[in-house]
Amino acid sequence: MALPINIEDLLNRQRIEGNRIEFKRGWNPAKIYQTICAFANDFDNIGGGYILVGVEEDHGRARRPVVGIPEEKLDGIQQSMVGFNNKIKPYYMPRTSVEAVDGKYVLAIWVPSGSYRPYEVLEDVLSSKSKSRWYIRSGSSTIEAKGEVLDELREMANRVPFDERGNEQIAIDDLSPVLVLDYLRRVKSRLTADFTGRTLEQVLEQLDLYEGPQEQRRLKNVAAMMFSEEPHRFFPYTRVEIVLFPEGTVRNPNNFMEAPTITGSVPTMIRATLDYLRLMVIKERIRKVPYAAEAIRHFNYPYQAIEEAVVNALYHRDYQQREPVEITVEPHAISILSYAGPDRSITKEAIEQAHLLRARRYRNRRLGDFLKELDFSEGRATGIPTIQEELRNNGSPPATIETDDDRSYFLIIIPCHPDFLHDGVLNDPDKFKGRIKRGGRISDTINDDEDRNGRINGRINGRIKSSAKCKRWSALMEIIRDQPQISSKDLAAQLKASDRTIWRDLSELTERGIIRYEGAKKTGRWVILNQADEGME
Repeated sequence: MALPINIEDLLNRQRIEGNRIEFKRGWNPAKIYQTICAFANDFDNIGGGYILVGVEEDHGRARRPVVGIPEEKLDGIQQSMVGFNNKIKPYYMPRTSVEAVDGKYVLAIWVPSGSYRPYEVLEDVLSSKSKSRWYIRSGSSTIEAKGEVLDELREMANRVPFDERGNEQIAIDDLSPVLVLDYLRRVKSRLTADFTGRTLEQVLEQLDLYEGPQEQRRLKNVAAMMFSEEPHRFFPYTRVEIVLFPEGTVRNPNNFMEAPTITGSVPTMIRATLDYLRLMVIKERIRKVPYAAEAIRHFNYPYQAIEEAVVNALYHRDYQQREPVEITVEPHAISILSYAGPDRSITKEAIEQAHLLRARRYRNRRLGDFLKELDFSEGRATGIPTIQEELRNNGSPPATIETDDDRSYFLIIIPCHPDFLHDGVLNDPDKFKGRIKRGGRISDTINDDEDRNGRINGRINGRIKSSAKCKRWSALMEIIRDQPQISSKDLAAQLKASDRTIWRDLSELTERGIIRYEGAKKTGRWVILNQADEGME
């Protein structure tokens, strides 16, 4: 069985974190099965791991050339693993692949996170007298789970991430073989070589995209996220909406332009969104400096920062929420809004600092693995630091993060470089001429220029329509003018919107200095500020 990732990437610890890879010089079934058990338990929700047998470790790195395993021993090792797998309770079967490296053979063992954890295994699979133990990973080491850690491991049985859950509504015909093959080519998997000789079911099985017992196999949600051209059929509102306000939402909210709605698989949406922002929004300035050999180059928004923010929004969003990812482009900033908010294991202080958001559990851990293998994500918890570093290197102010106490949304605001604030970047008529027009048909083709073996073109069609948010704000302001003591609940009823939406609107309008609430909670009233009147009219 071929690996879903290139063996050289594993040896060089590229795309996969070091704590998910274990090097073993020789075949030691006792220690190796303890590590298999630990990866299957996946205590930190990192997505399982890989064990490379026949590779010696040198300070956390693979020593080259590899030691290898004699060819005549490979069959015996794999046959013995069939029996050792039965020593794991409940039953678990890791995937194996024999890889040719440096003229020798390496046994690669892929251990995806198990669906029926916690798992236990004999302390020594070679001895029937040994006791069963539970194992987890602690950093780059395998340790026995005891006490409170064992209690928490047992509780994890009911906490399977959403993208790893089986979905009986997803059928094999709902997935695109073209997208599957494109992914395998990008990650340089050996599955590409004999793709046409296998059924799609066999390929998906090797990618560990099925869940449940053999008699009731179900495709996992992540299969539709990655390889369906219409994932919104299973996860409503899986799309990206981009709105541009040339004069800003406060100064002139009625002057706006909506981009075509972006749909498709998650990688397709990421590429299409980034292509659109790179073409329509991002600008570079080159300034010659006297007596200096090199000119100063900077951007209104550094591409890498935008890329990380877009990937984070689609990676960490809650695909059970019926809300799109919303991107608002203003002269002073780009705001990227996704639902739901950051995990509660991330402290409020960490969110306010907007530096390092390290979650204990990931909402879509397997989706993150796919995105990382496609080089969309550098690693877990590195997105925000990368954004801040790219902004700092560009000479831009740092990004800020907003959420609420219920962690219902995640909003990251990326500021524009100061040198571009007074340029009227979004007012450049040549930039938008023939591309966005009110009430007209849009037909933009976004090409994926990274595919060396053929391009997959996504044609996005849509009509420009009035912004629902702006309309709601205008109606909300009219009601407040006539009924300044109205409650948020009554506002929601009159506008036929959810309480949460109206609460968010009132909070945003207050933060922008457009309205203010004065007096006690039950007897106070809303006041519309003078400067806001002009901006909303």
